[in-house]
Amino acid sequence: MPRRFFRKFAFKRHKISQQWYLSPFRHLLHHPAYWGIRRKTVVPGFSLGLFIAFLPFPAHTLSAVLLALLLRVNIPATIIGTLLMNPLTIYPMFRLAYRVGSFLLGLEPQPFELELSVEWLTHGFLNVWRPLLLGCILCGALASLIGYVGLDLLWRASLADYVAARRRRKDKG
Repeated sequence: MPRRFFRKFAFKRHKISQQWYLSPFRHLLHHPAYWGIRRKTVVPGFSLGLFIAFLPFPAHTLSAVLLALLLRVNIPATIIGTLLMNPLTIYPMFRLAYRVGSFLLGLEPQPFELELSVEWLTHGFLNVWRPLLLGCILCGALASLIGYVGLDLLWRASLADYVAARRRRKDKG
């Protein structure tokens, strides 16, 4: 099941390398680990995407792709992992991270208001950056670990079911 799910998002290497805006990076995109649907590249890629989703900086997708290239993990799975961060989940994720960071640093939690504006970045972010950053790193690491173990177990269970069904068909025929 996980393999079929990730296959929906798989790109063809030759189609990607033909895009004009990727021509400077064409030589980097030919490694099979970046596009193949294998447990050893998809599971770490998804886990990496979950970690990056919790980090409080913009351009999650770009940083996810660059880290996937560096670590030689599946690029589409990494991008899917970053989709955990979206306009509906950004506030609850950062609020949870801020609470965790405040608790671990022993700080009294202040009212947490998240605004994606220059004014908030220059005034509001300066008041909450330490607990927010600590909480984001810890929550991201935990989400990454849970995602890694969960997807790996799901992948292995799916493979075991596939092998058992194949044996049953072979025994019948």
